Amino acid sequence: MAEHSEYRRKFLVVIDETPECDRALTFAAYRTKRTGGTVVLMSVVEPPGFVGLGVEDVLRAEAVEEAERNLDVRLARLRDIGDIKVESVIREGDAAEQIERVIGEDRDIAILALAASVSADGPGPLVLHFANRANALPIPLTIVPGRMTDEEIIAIC
Repeated sequence: MAEHSEYRRKFLVVIDETPECDRALTFAAYRTKRTGGTVVLMSVVEPPGFVGLGVEDVLRAEAVEEAERNLDVRLARLRDIGDIKVESVIREGDAAEQIERVIGEDRDIAILALAASVSADGPGPLVLHFANRANALPIPLTIVPGRMTDEEIIAIC
């Protein structure tokens, strides 16, 4: 951990196309607004499979562009919430692996905030992955129920 005077607690939130993503974002934003720190928005793009020369580059660029659009939407939402420090990162590869790498690279990341899916299929692959490996994470994992409203989340922050 960085020296205490330089340490800035960061909440890591994975940004994707799922509706529950905004639940985790709301939690991290209001918790940070109340207690200080930074929200780190992370988007992970899947690497394109081999489909032909040059096509992978086009697919990769399109995936990064879509990730940037998703981040921009969430950044606008954070600006509406108020004065919140924000960082963003885009990685390529397996989502769980990249999340673990970012946590390992940034010692100020103190909490991984995920939201559980409301789907009948279960809480979602990232929630399952990290809940099953919670003892392996060097930081706490916060799982926000996907059915919570903004008002309910704000009330507990």
